[in-house]
Amino acid sequence: MESANMKFSAQEEYGLRCLLRIAKFYHVAKSLTIPEISRAEGLTEHNTGKILRVLRLDGFLTAERGQMGGYTLSRSPEQIKISDVLNALGGRLYDDNFCQAHTGITDICTNSIDCSVRSLWKIIQDTVDSVISKMTLKDLMGHESYLLEISHFGKVDAANN
Repeated sequence: MESANMKFSAQEEYGLRCLLRIAKFYHVAKSLTIPEISRAEGLTEHNTGKILRVLRLDGFLTAERGQMGGYTLSRSPEQIKISDVLNALGGRLYDDNFCQAHTGITDICTNSIDCSVRSLWKIIQDTVDSVISKMTLKDLMGHESYLLEISHFGKVDAANN
């Protein structure tokens, strides 16, 4: 059984972390270099460079060459949606095409007509999409408790206690 269809990739994780690192300096107009970002995030310079290239090509970052060069956000953290960043870095947790790319012994999945597992992945993906489509990079710049509060996952219903 294939179990890799509901994971965030290392590129998505590290890409968000690098973007957040750069975002912290957006309002003071300071750019960060690949060595600075890789040291701060505990990544190799090679991996950091690959991730920053993807983020730059997808329009989240601008790069300046030279001694005073480095990476900066191309727009404010409030204007960068987390869903867009994750899509650029790796795509969705569950893609509707997963069943067409079936890796079993047969050409098509034996459950392609009526599949409750596919329905579960779709419900989870829809839930994730509803959260990350509303969330911006600025939201991630807050404390973890703030993030839980705005996502409603940290709120406890008093009636259920």
